[in-house]
Amino acid sequence: MVQATRYTLDEFEALIKLPENVDRRFEYIEGDIVEVVSNNYCSIVAARILIELGGYVKKHKLGYVTGADGGYVVAGECYIPAVGFISAARQLKPSYDAYDPNPPDLAVEVLSPTDRPADMRIKLIKYLAAGTTVWVVDPDLKQVEIYTPGLTVIPIGLEDVLDGGDVLPGFHMSVSEIFPD
Repeated sequence: MVQATRYTLDEFEALIKLPENVDRRFEYIEGDIVEVVSNNYCSIVAARILIELGGYVKKHKLGYVTGADGGYVVAGECYIPAVGFISAARQLKPSYDAYDPNPPDLAVEVLSPTDRPADMRIKLIKYLAAGTTVWVVDPDLKQVEIYTPGLTVIPIGLEDVLDGGDVLPGFHMSVSEIFPD
């Protein structure tokens, strides 16, 4: 049996600072270093959510929205959601760290063909334990699963409306607007 290499957080931080990794994105999940790779379709899906969410957050001065380059430390691990939101109530100014030391209030994960299901399960568990609401967007099924700490997952489809819930009260976006035709 081959033993998988596990890395420390210090080793992860050293790896991401190497010159050859400047333009690459990595997550640190359960001691594994995972390169984040997407595709144009998933990027469009994430951008549509980012645009709507970012506009709403900016208009109401609620905090900060990050895109696929914004990382967060969650339970000692480093994640890069497709879209993240951190409220001004929790963090007055944006972080200049590679990975914000505070977990996001909302993480939007857009499933891509390179995502490993086991990694997504781990991330969901840790996000929820940190108090983060998670929207898992599935471009293949054209649906969104809403994970809220302490509540049952809610799947919604094309005919439904994505609601900001307690994290972003008053935010609404039609699920059909998320996916390109």
